[in-house]
Amino acid sequence: MSDIKSISLDKFKSLIEINTRINLSYGDSRALLASILESVMCMVQCEAASLLLVNREDGRLHFSIALGPKGAEVKKIEVDKNSIAGWVAQNKQSVVINDVGSDPRFNSSVQDKTDYISKNMIAFPMCVGDECVGVIELINKASDIPFNDDDLMILELLGKQAAIAYENARKYRSNMFEIDALHNAMNAGRDYHTFIAKSPAVLSILDNIDEASSTNSSVLIIGESGVGKELFAEQVHLRSLRRDKPFVRVSCAALSPALLESELFGHVKGAYTDAVSDVKGRFETADGGTIFLDEIGELPLALQSKLLRVIQERKFERVGSSRTVSVDVRIIAATNRNLEDMVHSGTFRNDLYFRLNVLTLNVPPLRERKEEIEPLCALFLDKFKKETHKNFEGFSESALSEIYSYSWPGNIRELENTVERACIIGRPPFIQVGDLRLPVKKTESGIQGEIQNCVSEIASSEDVSLKNALNAFKKKYVLKILEENGWNQTAAAKALGIQRTYVSKLISELGIRN
Repeated sequence: MSDIKSISLDKFKSLIEINTRINLSYGDSRALLASILESVMCMVQCEAASLLLVNREDGRLHFSIALGPKGAEVKKIEVDKNSIAGWVAQNKQSVVINDVGSDPRFNSSVQDKTDYISKNMIAFPMCVGDECVGVIELINKASDIPFNDDDLMILELLGKQAAIAYENARKYRSNMFEIDALHNAMNAGRDYHTFIAKSPAVLSILDNIDEASSTNSSVLIIGESGVGKELFAEQVHLRSLRRDKPFVRVSCAALSPALLESELFGHVKGAYTDAVSDVKGRFETADGGTIFLDEIGELPLALQSKLLRVIQERKFERVGSSRTVSVDVRIIAATNRNLEDMVHSGTFRNDLYFRLNVLTLNVPPLRERKEEIEPLCALFLDKFKKETHKNFEGFSESALSEIYSYSWPGNIRELENTVERACIIGRPPFIQVGDLRLPVKKTESGIQGEIQNCVSEIASSEDVSLKNALNAFKKKYVLKILEENGWNQTAAAKALGIQRTYVSKLISELGIRN
């Protein structure tokens, strides 16, 4: 092997720069490792580079990072442990192969799946202590010249740094996991959720909340189902001057109109059959503090006028009483429905909408705030590993990669349910890809087959009239789009290319149920 003195000044500076970044960057290991691979490619001048991680359970390898012409296709491929990369991982030795096709360890499965020909390669084991955690591969030296000892030396130097970066990130995640667990323990017994804010969009929302912290203005929180609107409502309260006063939650969709009125405003003895005593409503309970009206779009028109008066005058009457009650409350409302469309359709009062819509917080879906995915996973894992009595250390790199690539139409609620399911069926120490049970993306042929099955099913029914067939297909299709969009009717309407109000009409007419 060549002496390190043979490395050019530019390459030496690059090595120092990468080393500095490794020592300063722990949070985003994926980006750091990708940057190291890019540096290797530039120094060695090759067409492609990959970092494969080793599954601790069965020794198989999967691509964590793949750079080059077929990088996107390569990342989904699992590599046989009898391949060249598998040999490097098992033996913890580097190899330089300038005629890949003639090597007996060469497995053509990746080549066959990508139509990318590997002519020559260098492979280096990423070792942390005595454990090989991954393999770095460099593929196809530029200008069809062979790899040499200088190339191998650069890869070994940077490969060792990549192993350090991986270990630093692993320790960092472990420490953060312990910190999160401690934080959760400290907050046990309090009626508030742990709030994670990492993305610029969420941090911007918190800035808006802080700006309005000294006011009593109404707040309207909008966003898809499952994005955590209640958590943002909690932050509005906790960052306000009312933080030491009650925070009262009400779901406007959970109760019938009659019960909801009593729930909100209370009732007096004899107001109805079961009213055996005077009862305070949620507004009185929240006096001095904040009331959170979740799913405000489900509030019946009859109650909307009474709510409007409360917002305007802070006054109301209990059910069955003529005595006026005065309260001091801040109102926060939330919905996943398009209130403007409801105003136009006459199902939501225009004046109430403008009274609620003083400060609007538009919570982005999880797919637009991916910086929060990993800390949320850690939070949920800490919760459910205790409930399942399993000592999980975290998620495998391949599982995290799958989590990051998924669109999460059900947002945080879906992520939480996924982690819970993975804890139930998975085996420690790490959650694996198979434990997630995420929906598989359908191929074009799969979609065509699904349509064909739908047609066959409709044609075999007793009523084969065109009207029945169209209605049956519409029902299945609208249901599918709703499910893919987490039952967010606004998002489904956009996907279908129709008005939000027409989606509601179709749900009712076709008898679609969640």
